[in-house]
Amino acid sequence: MEETINLKEIYQTIRKRLLIIALITIAAVAISGIVSYFVLTPIYQSSTQILVNQERKKDVPDYNQVQTNVQMVNTYSVIIKSPAILSKVINNLNLNTTVEELTNKLTINSEQESQVFNVTVQDPDPAMAVKIANNIATTFKDEIPSIMKIDNVSILSKAELKENPSPVKPNPMMNMAIALVIGLMAGAGLAFLLEYLDNTLKTEQDIENFLELPVLGAIPKMTANDEKDAPYRSRAV
Repeated sequence: MEETINLKEIYQTIRKRLLIIALITIAAVAISGIVSYFVLTPIYQSSTQILVNQERKKDVPDYNQVQTNVQMVNTYSVIIKSPAILSKVINNLNLNTTVEELTNKLTINSEQESQVFNVTVQDPDPAMAVKIANNIATTFKDEIPSIMKIDNVSILSKAELKENPSPVKPNPMMNMAIALVIGLMAGAGLAFLLEYLDNTLKTEQDIENFLELPVLGAIPKMTANDEKDAPYRSRAV
């Protein structure tokens, strides 16, 4: 029984403060949409694939050679983000950035037990993202023989600029959906807080709940017209 009463009170509170909840939710979604569409800078992404595959040796089994290449992918993922590679990329493209800033734009991904790894670059300019990704791959391929004393890197696929590139972030719809949920939670929280702080008695039900006594009668509220008509009602009686 107590659970039913609590659920009823929750429903009544939400119904009473529905306007506040709706206004907060609408404001949160609107702010999120404005920030996503007009404030945040769109970021574009471009990727290139690099294959690690050294020349096959007759005295080494194929499986062992593949495993060696797979293990080297981890090492190459570190080397490609090192200043030895990225500083040359900055010089090649005359980038107004530092190695650390370029590293933050760069992501290296590789599938488990794969000889291929992806070089992904994010930049506000889609064309620049393509240039940086391709230049990193080319520079890495050219420099790895002198660094590792082995030539086992080839570019599997180059980054290409699409006709109508789409930014990978921000995602306005996702941001607005999150803002919708947060707005509902914030509005509901504020509604229950206001209800908790409101200790006034407004209805007969409030009086019954507060005094734990039944209400025997109620005095109706008189309007100005009722007060004017009161003398005539008395004469009629």
